[in-house]
Amino acid sequence: MMDVAARAGVSQATVSLVLNGSPGARLSESTRERVREAARELGYTLARRGPPRVQEARQIGFVADELTSDPWMSLAFDGAREKALEAGVNVTLAVTRGEDDVRDATFRLFDSPGVLGIIYGTILTRRVEPPRILFETPSVLLNCYDAGRELPSVLPGDMLGGRTATERLIQGGRTRIALINGEDGLDASRDRLRGYRQALSSNDIPFDPALVFPGNWEPSSGYEGTRHLMSLPNPPDAIFCANDMMAVGCYEALKEFGLRIPDDVSVVGFDDREIAQFMRPPLTTLILPQYEMGAIAAELLIDLSGGLESRHNQIKVECALVERESV
Repeated sequence: MMDVAARAGVSQATVSLVLNGSPGARLSESTRERVREAARELGYTLARRGPPRVQEARQIGFVADELTSDPWMSLAFDGAREKALEAGVNVTLAVTRGEDDVRDATFRLFDSPGVLGIIYGTILTRRVEPPRILFETPSVLLNCYDAGRELPSVLPGDMLGGRTATERLIQGGRTRIALINGEDGLDASRDRLRGYRQALSSNDIPFDPALVFPGNWEPSSGYEGTRHLMSLPNPPDAIFCANDMMAVGCYEALKEFGLRIPDDVSVVGFDDREIAQFMRPPLTTLILPQYEMGAIAAELLIDLSGGLESRHNQIKVECALVERESV
């Protein structure tokens, strides 16, 4: 699969989604055909899965640390459920609070008959300390990872996403590109900043720390950050907002300055929340691929229960660009 991904110029996760015909995967037909053509050229065939570890194992436990504040874990659960149903496996959901609750919920799920393994997902991309039972039974981490990378994990490709967003602005002819980032110390903020800096470096654009504003994921920080950036002696001609909610505030501030999007300033967001398509102009953004991540996590877990080991303990899923009218 790595060979197919390299030849097609896509991620390994994208190869998995295409060759397994995963429903709901938001990939263009040209991307799908590129993967299929690369697979044909290399003579790639899908591995055969073994049966679940016991005949009665027809259930996956999905343990999430939060479900209500953002749609991400709900989308991931939907992806896992749809993928599991293809194999005749149901998914049972447990929502927890704190590490002790994770351990207790995991023990309760394994007390249920027919559970073949656990998916543990977190609302924020972060390092976790999983309970010991997850190391002793088939388990996959979703949107999180353990310190030693011992457990298989599925994560968003935030760094590549940050690079893609910035390169799209550069392709649009922008040369002074600002970043309104998320909170310091979070994996998503760190990786999206890395991708932003990589894109600038690859295009011989000097990094200017004055163009990076620390936000907090909320519209208010997008508004405050934009007012600060546009008040600089040499203001930006494009702004990459590290999530769509900050882009909402960014739009309002630019309007107050009498600036037009994208004529005067281009804007790119991240996450592809529902609001992005209703902003005026509609916001160009990147998909946070939680649905696909859930599907891949379920696929990995079914593979593990059937004895098919993965060579790679961490899969990063492509954050695809959604072109609209803000660039």
